[in-house]
Amino acid sequence: MDSNLQPVSSTRPLAPTIGLVDGSPNLAGQLGSFHPGSQPFASFRNIDQAVQRPHLHNTARTQEAIALENSTHNNSNDGITLLPPVGPSFQQPSYEVLVQDPVAGSFAGQLQGMKLIPDPPNLDYWRHRLFHVDEMITLSEDEFQTYFPHVDNVYSHRSTQRYKRRPFVSHYWDCRLKGRPPGTPKSDDPNKKKRKRTARERDLCDVKIKITEYLPATSELDKAGGFESLPADLMPGRHTLFPVQGDQSFGIINPTPNIGAIPSETSGRRYYTIQRVNGNGANGKNDGVSGGHRHTLEESDRVKKNSVERHILKVKGKKKDMDQTMSAQQKSYHTKATGPAAATALIHSAETNLKLYGSCFCPFVQRVWISLELKGIPYQYIEINPYEKPKALLDINPRGLVPALQHDNWGCYESSVLMEYLEDLDFGARLFPADPKQRAHCRLWADHINRNIIPNFYRVLQEQEQQKQIANVQELRDAFNLLITAAHPSGPYFMGSQISFVDIQVAPWVLRLRRVLKPYRGWPDPEEGSRWASWVAAIESNEHVRATTSTDELYLDSYERYAENRPNTSQVANAINSGRGLP
Repeated sequence: MDSNLQPVSSTRPLAPTIGLVDGSPNLAGQLGSFHPGSQPFASFRNIDQAVQRPHLHNTARTQEAIALENSTHNNSNDGITLLPPVGPSFQQPSYEVLVQDPVAGSFAGQLQGMKLIPDPPNLDYWRHRLFHVDEMITLSEDEFQTYFPHVDNVYSHRSTQRYKRRPFVSHYWDCRLKGRPPGTPKSDDPNKKKRKRTARERDLCDVKIKITEYLPATSELDKAGGFESLPADLMPGRHTLFPVQGDQSFGIINPTPNIGAIPSETSGRRYYTIQRVNGNGANGKNDGVSGGHRHTLEESDRVKKNSVERHILKVKGKKKDMDQTMSAQQKSYHTKATGPAAATALIHSAETNLKLYGSCFCPFVQRVWISLELKGIPYQYIEINPYEKPKALLDINPRGLVPALQHDNWGCYESSVLMEYLEDLDFGARLFPADPKQRAHCRLWADHINRNIIPNFYRVLQEQEQQKQIANVQELRDAFNLLITAAHPSGPYFMGSQISFVDIQVAPWVLRLRRVLKPYRGWPDPEEGSRWASWVAAIESNEHVRATTSTDELYLDSYERYAENRPNTSQVANAINSGRGLP
């Protein structure tokens, strides 16, 4: 026309939905998650045969190697330094209020099943621990899936290495501030939409980490003979984050407690180790400078939000859109004229060959309506609900905008064009003066109204920031002042004593200064005795203007959505928000 989730009542942030992971996958699921696209079990016809296959002979040899490694760790500190307790234990979050979220199913770097929990226990401690990674950290599946999404903004996935006959996967991540060259070269295609890209300075940090994901098939598939047994030097000690059971001290990197067997707390379960690898030649490469980050965690948070924060903002955005949609649906807008305009519409409801399609609150319609009333041309007024456009309107204007005029079997639209068409019918009072120079003068200032006054009116109404509102108000005042300087010095109308084309062009917005801008934005009344005051009074009291004007309440209600700048209020509102001209 010219015309999500509910927040929890708590001091904690809104709890979004999360992705739940099946804690007891079957063997087929384990095999499928181990190496997609490869065939490590090509020698078996089916899974049952793989399960029934006798143990590989090297299992016993692996157990001996692990036992020897354990014995070495127990008698020497050369390999692993024993640490005192370093932090609070991990408390399993309650999942009773969490529901499945398909967004959380996939994750950067092919990590699966991440959980988007806004405020898990000891979050600050674990964010700093996973940021610094001063020593190898071992996490259970629940711990990793809970805490790593809170630091994934620090790192950027570089590569993933899978092993055909090893039950673990290595994920390599760079610090995000290291940067990387753009993956897609800029296109020279003029028809392709350009994406705004801002390149950050590169090589601001050298940190690289390696996340090793130990698959839940470690014990079961070893028994089935599907994997080679894991060499002892590749099995890290368990850095327990769960409340400790038995004699094992919390926070101490201990060797596996059971000689020749996989630790009981990880047997059959996925777990992860994280270590910093820059500068140590990990993955067979020279990884540059060693040491920790050359920046703070706060700087990483400034560069990018982590997955949990982004998800919370997304949920809040969806909820806001849903609330606005529901509010719009519950709000009943006026679809029929009221007051004097309703009486005029009733008088002109009979069938005629000249039909005006309009909406009661639309100022562009009122322009044409005033012109018809002034000229006394017989017409039929047809009220249109702008959100339910009838076929008759779309046949005239495929965009469905009002006003639209049908004269016999011909139709046209655009308010200024329709006003000139009515003038060319040479019926009733004249809208333009007879002198061609004065007619050109009227067209020039009508263009000023359409280019400057109308867009600034909507900018004042739609802008939500006070400082910008003040600037827009000044621009609108300047546009009106410029129009007044071009008007007849004594008036009261633009060309003198009679209402004409320019007056009708601006009249609907003059009426809405008091009815809309004053209550919503504090627009002032005209200064008594001024040329502007006499012009406003002449427009307000004109009989043809009054005959097409509804009650003040209709305008106040109809423009509420503009004043709140709700999404998709109208094509005019959308054009103003995007900086385009009037549709």
